[in-house]
Amino acid sequence: MLKVFTNYFRSSLKRKRRSWYLYDWANSAYSTTVITLFLGPFLTELAKSVSKNNLVQIFGIPFPAGSIFPYSISISVLLQAFLLPLVGAIADYTKYKNLLLALFTFIGAVATVLFFIISGNIFLLGAVLLIISNVSFGASVVIYNSLLNEISTVDEREEVSSKGWAVGYIGGGLLLIFNLLIFTNNQSLGISQNLSVRLNIALAGIWWGLFSLPVIFAFSNPKKSNKEKFSNKIFANSFKQLIGTFKDAKNYPITLMFLLAYLFYNDGVQSVISLSSQFGQEELHLSMLFLTIVILSVQFVAAFGAILFLKLSKMFSEKNSILIAIIVWVFILIYAFGFLKGQTDFFILAMCIAIVMGGIQSISRSLYSKLIPQNKESEYFSIYEISEKGTSWLGPFAFGLTYQLTLSYRFAILSLLIFFLIGGLILFFTKVNQSKELI
Repeated sequence: MLKVFTNYFRSSLKRKRRSWYLYDWANSAYSTTVITLFLGPFLTELAKSVSKNNLVQIFGIPFPAGSIFPYSISISVLLQAFLLPLVGAIADYTKYKNLLLALFTFIGAVATVLFFIISGNIFLLGAVLLIISNVSFGASVVIYNSLLNEISTVDEREEVSSKGWAVGYIGGGLLLIFNLLIFTNNQSLGISQNLSVRLNIALAGIWWGLFSLPVIFAFSNPKKSNKEKFSNKIFANSFKQLIGTFKDAKNYPITLMFLLAYLFYNDGVQSVISLSSQFGQEELHLSMLFLTIVILSVQFVAAFGAILFLKLSKMFSEKNSILIAIIVWVFILIYAFGFLKGQTDFFILAMCIAIVMGGIQSISRSLYSKLIPQNKESEYFSIYEISEKGTSWLGPFAFGLTYQLTLSYRFAILSLLIFFLIGGLILFFTKVNQSKELI
């Protein structure tokens, strides 16, 4: 039975694509259920329960309870900045991409399931699990994104990338339906609200691991290359290859400029995604039930947004489509700071976010895949992933620091505006459409 299952998913390009789409379906459970919805408010409430004057002590240093979640995100991405490029180099050098994908998926999924045991005053352990799971998430997506170039030609990448994001949003949305049912019926199920949140987070880890199996099997026959047994030589040779890649990157100035732009504007995108639930609960005092319904709606609208921006990119070019999305993001943050008041405003704004969120992510990945050299996809995508899905660190750090200094979530959300402005300006002056040497 296992052999039939394996052969099915690796027998054709079409089936490889289906399995590739399914991994976005799988890992969207983590970014949606865990990072976007439940974990921010959950860790914040745990920290508040043991705080004095809203301050918790960590190694003798006082931190506001509301800063624990964004600071944990920032720490995880700082670790990724060191680890992901090496992961990418190892993946490109050995070509054991499916094994590395399986390894990081397993670690991340298990760490996510372990949130089930977090309760009471052990919020710090929750922060550690967040760091482990988010680092593993980032490492797995490095490898996943690098597979895009193996399953599509240059002309197909916009469509394949957009479909991947759309499928991912739908998958994340379906799990949220189960989350909503469990959360709203916790009393009839005989469990507390706290336990229902922990159960939902753990289910995201199970979902992530289960639906990752097809892509792991589909790419189980790597191309012949520098295959060798895992040993110290692999790490040494991969490190040499990584150094060579950084030296070689100066030959692709347009790629580097796009990366710099992406680092800023996508840091803003990911910060809004990961911190929106905390902002809604703490600043607007919205219920977790309402936030769950909103974020569930966002998933399906974001799938539509990914397809919509595919059409826009064909009309106005990929670069201009991203710039349009950035302008919309700027207005979203200004409105959130000065005008956002209650449930209706939050819901409408969330739908606007959903449309540009799906579009800017899918088109950015497609455009970047056309700007990187062949046979170094994992290495270049490892740099890309440092500011990818749920792994930004500058934004959460700015948000957390601004809140610590002002104790205002509105000023904290406004601090993210600078990332869209800088990223948009860099992209505007980057002539990506003239970069034909790699395409």
